[in-house]
Amino acid sequence: MALSRIQIAIDKAEFVRSLRANERGEGVFLTYGDVLAFAAALGFQYKKRIPFEKASRRDPDPVLQEQFRDASLIGLLAFAETQNAKILSLDEESDQQRAKIFQEYANGGLEILKEQLCGSVNYGEQILLFLESIRKDQNLSFEEFDLTKFL
Repeated sequence: MALSRIQIAIDKAEFVRSLRANERGEGVFLTYGDVLAFAAALGFQYKKRIPFEKASRRDPDPVLQEQFRDASLIGLLAFAETQNAKILSLDEESDQQRAKIFQEYANGGLEILKEQLCGSVNYGEQILLFLESIRKDQNLSFEEFDLTKFL
């Protein structure tokens, strides 16, 4: 069984492209998978899950789950959302549910990032400042919240 591809909402496609590193070294994340993983974790943190009807078909294409550094995040978010271990089954229906949950959290996280980065020139610096504000809001020490894990 081929795993479902993770789709990107068409209205976020240009923003996702701007976050991925290009030939000139501009961009924060190395791959589209990295952008989506960060956005999904952010969306989950803020409980912002946004469904979408139309997905980008080209640049960026839907991302193969095998291209994620750690595709287990897709299953973890789905399990945390449903609290049902069946969602981790290797059947096609469970895979599609996991992908849908993940891409909707990624869409929510991208919405949050768009708001945070609006008008910013240096996305990397702005994302670090945003993460630092989260750390302070949650009163976490640097050991508990290592920003280098995210970039």
